[in-house]
Formats: sequence, structure tokens, C-alpha cells
Amino acid sequence: MISERDSETTFDEDSQPNDEVMPYSDDETEDELDSQQPAVEPGQNQISRDTEESQEPLKKDCSWQVKANDERFYEQPQFKRTIFLCFKKSKYSGNAIRTYKYNPITFLPLNLFEQFKRAANFYFLVLLILQSIPQITTLSWYTTLVPLLLVLGITAVKDLVDDIARHRMDNEVNNRTCEVIRDGRFKATKWKDIKVGDIIRLKKNTFVPADILLLSSSEPNSLCYVETAELDGETNLKFKMALEVTHRYLQEESAMADFNGLIECEEPNNRLDKFAGTLFWRNMCYSLDADKILLRGCKIRNTDFCHGVVIFAGADTKIMKNSGKTRFKRTKIDSLMNYMVYTIFVVLILLSAGLAIGHTYWEQQIGNSSWYLYDGQDFSPPYRGFLNFWGYIIVLNTMVPISLYVSVEVIRLGQSYFINWDLQMYYPEKDTAAKARTTTLNEQLGQIHYIFSDKTGTLTQNIMTFKKCCINGQRYGDWRDGAGQLQSHPEKVDFSWNKYADGKFLFYDHYLIEQIKSGKEPEIQKFFFLLAICHTVMVDTSDGQLNYQAASPDEGALVTAARNLGYVFLSRTQNTITISEMGIERTYDVLAILDFNSDRKRMSVIVRESGGNIRLYCKGADTVIYERLHPRNLKREATEEALDIFANETLRTLCLCYRDISHDEFEAWNKKFVEASVATTNRDEALDKVYEEIEKNLILLGATAIEDKLQDGVPETISRLSEADIKIWVLTGDKK
Repeated sequence: MISERDSETTFDEDSQPNDEVMPYSDDETEDELDSQQPAVEPGQNQISRDTEESQEPLKKDCSWQVKANDERFYEQPQFKRTIFLCFKKSKYSGNAIRTYKYNPITFLPLNLFEQFKRAANFYFLVLLILQSIPQITTLSWYTTLVPLLLVLGITAVKDLVDDIARHRMDNEVNNRTCEVIRDGRFKATKWKDIKVGDIIRLKKNTFVPADILLLSSSEPNSLCYVETAELDGETNLKFKMALEVTHRYLQEESAMADFNGLIECEEPNNRLDKFAGTLFWRNMCYSLDADKILLRGCKIRNTDFCHGVVIFAGADTKIMKNSGKTRFKRTKIDSLMNYMVYTIFVVLILLSAGLAIGHTYWEQQIGNSSWYLYDGQDFSPPYRGFLNFWGYIIVLNTMVPISLYVSVEVIRLGQSYFINWDLQMYYPEKDTAAKARTTTLNEQLGQIHYIFSDKTGTLTQNIMTFKKCCINGQRYGDWRDGAGQLQSHPEKVDFSWNKYADGKFLFYDHYLIEQIKSGKEPEIQKFFFLLAICHTVMVDTSDGQLNYQAASPDEGALVTAARNLGYVFLSRTQNTITISEMGIERTYDVLAILDFNSDRKRMSVIVRESGGNIRLYCKGADTVIYERLHPRNLKREATEEALDIFANETLRTLCLCYRDISHDEFEAWNKKFVEASVATTNRDEALDKVYEEIEKNLILLGATAIEDKLQDGVPETISRLSEADIKIWVLTGDKK
């Protein structure tokens, strides 16, 4: 079966790897490579020679190459870059990370450079230089040096303490351990010693040390559940799935040690949700996407162990590409103080210039003719005025407030402690207090004018509940009895007839249940069948209970609703999905999954039913679904009216639709789909174009409505922020 998640192609004799396109290690001859190539297995997807030739230029565009278990591979000249003159360094970063700003050598010059960016500090440095010139000094040089050193010292100590904390954090992270293949066996290795191409083993509840390609895991079909809170703040589990071929052959330690696959992929970048690459192994090529990659910063959950090969390490990982360089941040108060000091400079210079001009005039009129004022120096009056200009600059230095910066630093430090001690910002339910993580920016909190907030999971609880639906133009979900009559008081539906019901699902429309049980409405059957089959949810069974793991709470709510209403998602493999339809178990072949993304706003699945018919099921936002509907959809207006009603009730809506596909149409489309799925450049655009060809002339089934309640205290919080004249913008989906 062909799916986007596991697209494979075979090589012909002439298209085998060569040194220019796909280098291999020096210790492997072409004869040895040929001997490692097994026969093509039945059922694996093959692409014609024309397709392979069309892909060849794309391979050459992918300059990032990773060879598993082969250190000598990375010593080749094409993987070196010039860092200075003739000195060269590998373009592959080590896995040690660095977030600190200073080291023992750079601390003094860098910190002084940053501090002398402050106008007052720079002024007193110039003043100190002037005081060291005997002809113009009016005060001893140490009268400026001592306070300047005091100011610089206090600020430097504060910066040093902050940076020492960063050093400790870096050392703690770099010295974590995981198991890495060394000399044919897994051995405990520090994170900082991990290199690109290493095979590593990760265990439950451990962090991922680098960006790795998932090869296999302890779970069925080599699933791996990860928590991405460190990357995107989301606490719900996401799942990754290895290629079927690596799941099948890379389970034992010896197989891991012998693995010599070559990965060609995109250069390191900061796109957390994108990845395009190809694995070349055993004379086959396999498409790689973001669903097969574990990113540094993820945490392994609900998976005893998993194996992977390191693709990006250290500074090349996506999380480090997003972190950027540590910058010296300035607040509005800093900018205001600099502006004030510059103004004082101008006043000081004008005042000193006026006094110097007056002194020159006095020298010409009185000083030269007064013998008792002669100092033994035969300087002209203009030159004496010039020297006195600098003398006045020194004498009037008290106009520039050097202690202002120290005072502000002390105030900021005190403010940060007050923030930490503030009882009104203490959350007793989770024993969490406010914490000021920096002493540099806290006064900015009082100068906020705008707040841009996400809605789902920030203002809402991110706990989705299926509430209502519209099927074939008919709305369901109100308080109704079995005959369809509205009730004044809600009465919960009894799901005891369904052995798979989870006992937590609350529904009050008895009429819909009667319609499902009667089986007289084929549109209702298709509707809930679509909810049970068109998703990426994974399931595991514990103590006889089904537990769904959904990457999105919306999907979890829809699959759970279908489960309680008689259409139960039971299990899935790489190419099949098993569903219980009102007590009858059936297994369907999954021919392709057309993934959801924020641009498409929809997902589809193509399945082969028991009779051999091929059908596409699709769900997505109404704006994109309505554009792709067949012109003769009789219930279009009724469904649109239902969507408006659901939106006015602040419910989240999705449209459901399907279409039948002929065998000839699918075969022609599938060839394009496989070609696009192994493209190494512009893969997303190629796939989107192919998806558009099949997602058309859809037949509308109906719409779902899901509730996501507000978190406690949200209205009061918004009201208080409004009282403080803070403007709030909420970033929502495509509904007002």
C-alpha cells in the first residue's frame, strides 16, 4: 500500500549511488554495496526509470547528507568549510550547546564594551582620559576613576552572576547521558559527545538530545509518543511513526550497529513543523517527513524505548536555530536615560563653551595686562580659552548623573524580589508563585499597551467536547426525546447498549441515537464512519479499555464521540485501520493520508472498502470545503445555516464530506502522489498540488460542533486589563 508516510522507490542498476550524488564510506567497495542489496519485497512501491531520472536533479539540491555509523564519511573535503584563511572545520556541529554570553577570556572586553554603550559611562571614560592630561586637569584623576570602577564593577558582578547561571545550565544539559552505538554496542555517552550519524537509544521520560530520525520503538508499528512543551508549549502528547522498513529490520542491537543508511535532506533551519528528506538503504529510497523526526527538546512519553539516527546536532538543531544569539536587551527606561544624558551633554558643552569664550575675552582684556596673574606660561588667550574649555568639562562633571544607572539597577533588583513575593500573583492550586527571570526588563511590565493572545488553550481550557452536529441538513444535539420532541429538562442518553462506551461522554439528543440504531439513514452512518476513520489518532488498550492518543484535542473529541455513538476506532497499522460499526468489526486498507496543515485547513484519507470500492473522506474548515464541493449539493444551504448557528453559540465547527474514486483515476493520481512524496525539494508544494487534484467534487455530509470552555477568571482578567487601558487582540480561527 502507498501512503505519504512510507513512500518507497527502487533503484535500477544505472541509478545506484555514486561518489558525486550519494557518497559512501571509504571502507565499502561497490561490490560490497551490491552484495548488501536484497531482492525487492512484494508490495513495495516501485517507480519507473523516467521518474527516477526526473528526481536526480532534486537529489543534488539536497546538500545535507548523513551516513549512519560512519565517522570517516564526514571527513570528506566537501563537508568542510573555511573558518579563517586556510583553516577548515566540519560543517556538522557537535552536540554541545552554548547559551552563555561570556567565557573567562571574553568577559572583561565584552562586558566593558556593553557597559560603555551607556552614554554616562562613556562620558566618564572620556573625562578620565582628560584628567590625565596635566595642561587641562582641574581635579585629580582618581576622583573619577573610583566611582567609575564602582559603577562598572557592580554591573559586571550582576552580569557575571547571570552568566554563571547560564554556564551551569549548559553544563547540566551537555553532561546528560544517553545510550549510543559505540564499537557495535550501546554505551552510555554524554550528550556533548554525540555526533551526526550516531545511532542512539532513548528511554521513557527522557529528553531527546538532538534532532533524530526515528528508526524503531517498543510500541506496535514503532510509534513513539512525545511531549513538545519545550518547543511549542503544548502539553498534549504527539506521536511519531517510523518507516515500516526500519521498524521491521532495526529492532536488535546488532542490526542497529550494521545499519548504514544514507539520508539526504534539507539544510538545518528553524521550521519546527517542516522536514523533507529521503533515506537510501538497501537499494531503495524512502520518503521522510516531520512525522518521522524527533526534535531536540521533546520528551519521550508512554514509550519504553526508541532508536534513532542523529541528523542535526547542537547548534544545527531546530530548537537552537530558533533561539538566536543572546542579545543585550534595553528597556525604554534605558533609552530614556541615555536621551537625558545626551541632553545634559549638550547643555554641558554649551555651558563650557560659553565659559571658555568668556575666559578668552577676559584674558585679552584683563589677564594679559595684570602682571600679578602671570603663571609663567606664554600661551595666547585663544589657546588658554581652549584649555579651559576642557577644564570646565571636568569641573562641571557633577551635572552628569553617573550614579543614576546604579540606582536603577538596585531598583530593578528590588522590584524583581517584590514580584517574586507578591501574594496576589501566587496560585495556590499548583503552589506556583510569580518568578522574575531577569532583572533587566521588569519595568517594561508597566508599559504594556497591547496584548496579543491565542484563544485555544490560552483563554480556553483546551478540553474539547462534542456537543452538536448537522447531518444531511438536519441539526442534532438539542434536548430531545426518542420521537424528536424538544424537552424542557435534559435527560442523559444511556449508552449501556454500546460495550465500547467510555462512560464519560454526555449527550442529550435521544432522537439521534434512535436514528443511528435504526440504520435507516445512510447519511448518518457515513457521517459517523467518517469520524471514526478520517483522523491520525492512535489507540492503545490497557485493562480492556481503549485509550486514544490524539495530536489535537479536536480529533480526540470527534473520535471519542463516534466511539460512544457506535462507530468505534479499534486499531491501525501502517496501511490498515479497524473499526467496529454498530458491533461489526471491519478492516479497511488505507491507501493514502492527505495530511492537515494550517494552509490546507483540512485532512483526507483514501480507503479501500470491503467491496473493493475506493472512497475519499475529508473533514476541514467550511471555507475550504465549500470551495471543493460538487455543484449539486442539495443540503449546502441548510448546512451553512447550521454552521452560523453553531458559530453564534461559540462552538468550533468542521465540515465533513466524501467522494467515490474509480480505480483508474486512483492509479493515475497515486503515481503522481508517490513522485511528489519522494521529492527532495519543494515537496510540500508538490504534495499540495497533487492533493488538489483529488479533493474536488466532494459530496457534503454535514458539520460537527465542538465546545471548548473558557478557563476560570478569563472575563474578570480581560475586564481588569481593559481598566488599565490595555488593548487586547485575540487571534482566532476563521470564525468571528
